[in-house]
Amino acid sequence: MQNSELVSSFAEIAHSKGIDRDTLQLIVEDVFRAMIRKRYGSDEAFEIIFNPDHGDIQILHIREVVPDWELEDPVTQIELSEARKIDPDFEVGDEVASEVSIAEFGRRAIMTARQTFSQRIRDLEKEKIYQEYSELIGEIVVGEIYQIRRREVLVMHNRTELILPREEQIPRDRYRKGDTLRAVVKEVRREAGGAPQVIISRADPVFLERLLELEVPEIEEGIVEVKKIVREPGERAKVAVVSHDERVDPVGACVGLRGNRIHAIVRELSNENIDVIEWSDDPRELIKRALAPARPLSVTLNEEANPPRAKVVVRADEVSQAIGRGGVNIRLASRLTGYELDVYREILPDEEDIEIEEFADELDEEIIVRLREIGCDTARAVLDLSVEELMRRSGLDAETARRVMHVIRSEFEEDEEELEG
Repeated sequence: MQNSELVSSFAEIAHSKGIDRDTLQLIVEDVFRAMIRKRYGSDEAFEIIFNPDHGDIQILHIREVVPDWELEDPVTQIELSEARKIDPDFEVGDEVASEVSIAEFGRRAIMTARQTFSQRIRDLEKEKIYQEYSELIGEIVVGEIYQIRRREVLVMHNRTELILPREEQIPRDRYRKGDTLRAVVKEVRREAGGAPQVIISRADPVFLERLLELEVPEIEEGIVEVKKIVREPGERAKVAVVSHDERVDPVGACVGLRGNRIHAIVRELSNENIDVIEWSDDPRELIKRALAPARPLSVTLNEEANPPRAKVVVRADEVSQAIGRGGVNIRLASRLTGYELDVYREILPDEEDIEIEEFADELDEEIIVRLREIGCDTARAVLDLSVEELMRRSGLDAETARRVMHVIRSEFEEDEEELEG
């Protein structure tokens, strides 16, 4: 094989992979120097002249002329008589440069060179992907779905495979091969010996933040700032925003005229409900806003608790709104504000209620203490909760929580029967 043929094949591979001229030159030189070291033990006496534009390469073996019979190192020296066979004018001390053909290295060495070159290109590709997508972390990418697996969806973006794991998917999403998909780059993992894994997400709060930036010019311009986003993907999200221009309403800017801006995002997120609220540095006010659509009557903070807690009183007909379906509203409000929220129904002055201690005969003292610790110091405060909410807040198991509810509910039913009698 001629030198130019091997180099041309290298150049074609590099061009197809988008490798630049300077990088190609470095790789080619490294590959040939590895061949030289394997055959000669050292590459110091060799010069490689490479022209990537024409695919030309010369390997020059440069040796010093020494007197006959005084040759010590055949790699770096040549005897005078041998040198004069090349050119009769050579003298002792001169340098002789002779061209080495690739064919002289043998077929096995050439195959090794091809493999080494291909491996270097693959390594370079991996590093390029890692660097490129590391810089895109937190940014939206648009790709095409090309494979749907049980635990992940594979997306092609600029000839690079991106992975959307199940935990980063919106549960309501439905995927079809060939569909376009938008997601945010969440992480780039280095895999030993393999290509980097680019993890994308549609469930991360950053995805919602980037969508807001695309739809709301005031955010992109820095007039409106997103302070915090919490999500339960596909169900509900809460976005706290603040305006740095008193003339601009931050909530109105995000929602848009007749909701056109927020509706575009809701559609992208498979109809996820999005509550946009105005941020407040006053935790009480922030908690009130975070529990929308409920409108709390009062908020009492307990900063000494770990995590800090807040007792929130709402009207009786708004308890279910404050808690939300499956507790989603109160969970998101807690995450947004940083407070564990305990919601209580407003007790009217003429409303009958029973102190929780009155149930000491039927409920263990430990249960009474737990109920008081979560602010349930009366019977109706307990009945305002669902069994799931009582379990979550008190730490009681399902069977105990149901028994507590039954005992308290039975007391009120007995009272009602006596009144009717």
